Amino acid sequence: MCMACEQGDQERIWALVEIISTGKLPDGHTEEDLRAMGLPVPGELYREEQPDGTILIRQHAPSKLEEIEAMKKNTADNKNAFVCDTPIND
Repeated sequence: MCMACEQGDQERIWALVEIISTGKLPDGHTEEDLRAMGLPVPGELYREEQPDGTILIRQHAPSKLEEIEAMKKNTADNKNAFVCDTPIND
C-alpha cells in the first residue's frame, strides 16, 4: 500500500474511532463490521477531557465493561427502584 493510501486509511479509521467514542454507531457500519476491522463497538470507548481542553479517547478495561453491562442490566430490571436517602426531620 502506498503512503497516501495508508494515510487515508488511518484517517478513515480515526474518524470511525471518534464517532464510536461518542457512543454512536457510525453510519453504514454494523457492530460486526467494526469487529471485523479490529475496532471497538460503541460503549467500549469513553472520552476524557483534560484541564487544558485536550480530549483523550480511552478504552474501558474488560473488567469495567462487565461492570457497565451489569449496571445496565440492573437498571433495566429496576426501572422504578428510586430510593431517597434524605433524612426525615421530625
